[in-house]
Amino acid sequence: MNDFIYLIDLYDIYKNLLTDKQQKYFEEYYFENYTLEEISENFEVSKAAVHKQIKEVTDKLLSYEEKLGFFKKKNMVLLGIDDEKVKKEIRKILEEK
Repeated sequence: MNDFIYLIDLYDIYKNLLTDKQQKYFEEYYFENYTLEEISENFEVSKAAVHKQIKEVTDKLLSYEEKLGFFKKKNMVLLGIDDEKVKKEIRKILEEK
């Protein structure tokens, strides 16, 4: 699965566990496609500080999923559907991510 899309999926699930600043940095970096330099200028902090926050958010999202597993559980529920046609379509969508 594409790491970029996986992180965005995790963010959708766990974003409320992040600080407002972490959410803003993540959204500007992943959703708005801003560079670290652009984000650092927007928030008047160093590029290294932005990089550190993005890395911290990524680590937190992966840790939350490892401990809580909501993304995995969501997919398991979807794959528990008995209709083979629906299952096939869901698998196709998940593989695209």
